[in-house]
Amino acid sequence: GPLGRVGRLGLRPFPGLPASTVAEKRPHAAAIDSFKGSQRGNRSGAASWVGRSCAGRRVALPVPECRVGRTRVLASRPRAPPGLASAATISAAGPGSSAVPAAAAVISGPGAGGGADPVSPQHHELTSLFECPVCFDYVLPPILQCQAGHLVCNQCRQKLSCCPTCRGALTPSIRNLAMEKVASAVLFPCKYATTGCSLTLHHTEKPEHEDICEYRPYSCPCPGASCKWQGSLEAVMSHLMHAHKSITTLQGEDIVFLATDINLPGAVDWVMMQSCFGHHFMLVLEKQEKYEGHQQFFAIVLLIGTRKQAENFAYRLELNGNRRRLTWEATPRSIHDGVAAAIMNSDCLVFDTAIAHLFADNGNLGINVTISTCCQ
Repeated sequence: GPLGRVGRLGLRPFPGLPASTVAEKRPHAAAIDSFKGSQRGNRSGAASWVGRSCAGRRVALPVPECRVGRTRVLASRPRAPPGLASAATISAAGPGSSAVPAAAAVISGPGAGGGADPVSPQHHELTSLFECPVCFDYVLPPILQCQAGHLVCNQCRQKLSCCPTCRGALTPSIRNLAMEKVASAVLFPCKYATTGCSLTLHHTEKPEHEDICEYRPYSCPCPGASCKWQGSLEAVMSHLMHAHKSITTLQGEDIVFLATDINLPGAVDWVMMQSCFGHHFMLVLEKQEKYEGHQQFFAIVLLIGTRKQAENFAYRLELNGNRRRLTWEATPRSIHDGVAAAIMNSDCLVFDTAIAHLFADNGNLGINVTISTCCQ
């Protein structure tokens, strides 16, 4: 059979654990068991790496001539989507309202659609008129002003008791229809322009784009909402290695992911990293309780990379046992999309408890994971 590896998450920390092999536990777990392996030869002379638990019990797995490691993670934790970081905004200097007519003519092209063309100095001067004095993001329709005519964005307005510019009253709400008309003729920069996005968009398109912008900060890809870290793509692996040292990383495009104690009640995540083809992939098996004790399992592979990079790969998840086989093949999702979006769209391997028991062995479920490259 092809070379593979198996990981399993454990209950108690093991003092001899190498720094490169870790397994992620969820926030409310009491502790984590880890593994260590010993080399031994099989009867045919081929080397086999067999993992064992802290108690020293050797593991017999139906994976011929492969490397086997066992890890286990247990966690019952509340579900909450990871929050987004405060946006980095772009600020363009330029006083005066005399630039409004000329600049509006320059940037409002046919259809007023978004684009990545360089913007003129008049454009910067015009968009600077829409900057909120509190958060420096743009004040977009509906645009409200204080009694003296100063603008503040709707998000900040809800937190203020007076105008941040003149300290005047913000009530009653006064709509600035003239500025709203100007805003409809302006293309605004993406709020992630400082991190590399060059698009300018109509204000109605801006929120939707920024939700999926490739340049927005990456959140920690670990399932659950306990870690609030955000940063660049280049910093994701460094964060995982330092802040989540319990995640097991296995090398190779063909491994076996062993999730143990799948009968545990409540919501549980099993997480492992797979490294191959010069990239890192996160393997996630998640169990959720839907209703009246009905449980479902969701298995997915995420790429630590962009959506464009993810299109260059394919993955296969396979359950084998008792003369049965269940297979799922798909393109990995970027960690920008996250696990929650895949589960919501059922874009992953989905099976219930009855199916899991068909392939499980003493409460342990092995999933064959194969990563391959796509021909472009």
